[in-house]
Amino acid sequence: MGINIVGQIERINGKELSYGDFAERYLAKNQPVVIISDLTEDWRAMEDWVSENGRPNLHFFATHFGKSRVQVADCDTREYTDQKRLEMSVTEFVEQWTNKNSIEESVLYLKDWHFVKEYPDYTAYQTPKLFSDDWLNIYLDNYQMHEDRDNFQKYDQISCSDYRFVYMGGKGSWTPLHADVFRSYSWSANVCGKKRWLFLPPPQSHLVYDRYMKNCVYDIFGEVNETKFPGFKKTTWLECIQEPGEIIFVPSGWHHQVYNLEDTISINHNWLNAYNLSWVWDLLWKDYKDTEESIEDIRDICDDFEAICQRNLAANTGMNLNDFFIFMSRFSLGNMVVLQSYSDKHKALNSCSSAMAQNLLLNLSTIRKIMMTMLSAGGVTSEEVYMDLRETLEDPQFLRLVRDMGRTYAMIHMEEEDQVLSSKELLQKLSGFADPKMQICSPKDLVEMINHHNTFFSHLLA
Repeated sequence: MGINIVGQIERINGKELSYGDFAERYLAKNQPVVIISDLTEDWRAMEDWVSENGRPNLHFFATHFGKSRVQVADCDTREYTDQKRLEMSVTEFVEQWTNKNSIEESVLYLKDWHFVKEYPDYTAYQTPKLFSDDWLNIYLDNYQMHEDRDNFQKYDQISCSDYRFVYMGGKGSWTPLHADVFRSYSWSANVCGKKRWLFLPPPQSHLVYDRYMKNCVYDIFGEVNETKFPGFKKTTWLECIQEPGEIIFVPSGWHHQVYNLEDTISINHNWLNAYNLSWVWDLLWKDYKDTEESIEDIRDICDDFEAICQRNLAANTGMNLNDFFIFMSRFSLGNMVVLQSYSDKHKALNSCSSAMAQNLLLNLSTIRKIMMTMLSAGGVTSEEVYMDLRETLEDPQFLRLVRDMGRTYAMIHMEEEDQVLSSKELLQKLSGFADPKMQICSPKDLVEMINHHNTFFSHLLA
């Protein structure tokens, strides 16, 4: 069965695109785009990882990173809804790649390598400014997404260190049809090699699922069962060829299938921010309801049915409702701290009308809207989920998060990085925005704190 390709993804010179224009034209409108200017030209990866002939420098990887254990997809073998995964060292992967001498041998594709976390002192690249408003990875650089609330121990099997990845695969390696984790944004930069992308706009997503919206088409170029997927023949696709050095922006909810047309290395990030937070919440709530339904038959015999739901949700999705609420609470407080520190320094400059301040206020307003939705849905009911503001503002871990946020937003908006106020000063200033107990115990508490905070700052806006 062939597919109906009706257009090409827009291509634009990234060096002529401001962050504000990118946010307005692509983030807010959830539209894909290929960045064709060479924002990658200064990356160390472009020098170290690419041979003189333009192909991957596999010897360099085996020599410098050979002991790393990585996940490798067997592109010729399906396992459930994905390709079969193998675990091996980078050296073993390189050996199998370089020694492949038969078309009968499987095509292997190294995926989801947490390279940045594993080699923090090796700066392979810098995240382009256009993609730097990244709540997910800033947060995960300082906290685990899922934690044991009783003993504050990490559940390593369901905690992800970050969502920054390196992919490596030979010509013919590919990724089946999918939409990205959490319905996040993603960006993908070709260090070397060439890719072909096929995109399906979100309004057509239901057409690649079965009637129960549980199973998705695996390969759009394979034999698609018309009885199981009756809507597939109605789909229309956008296409692009991504050249070496180019970066593609993949918006939330766009299903896509990707082929390596040449031996390829790419760097890929998943991320979220104010512009796609509603996508993340919608998927998380859907997954929660699906999880609840899947174990409904044990509700009456469980001591804590809700705890099992949350545990299963975290295992299957990567975070649960409590994790999301704590993430939003910490990130909201971090926004308030950065905005308060910024406005204190720039009192005479009508600082809250600046692009940086507007960005921070947008973040808070968006989180408030999602928390209102969460509140009406009854998404967080556990009394153990809370954030003590006094403890948090004195916590070195939180202060590192705040410094990372301040540095990031100053870079995006070309501002000078501000010194964060002391814990004592912050407590004095933020005490007017929070519950008298200085605790966030529910989405309602967080909504009220954001309301008070934004009311205070709104009179400064011009």
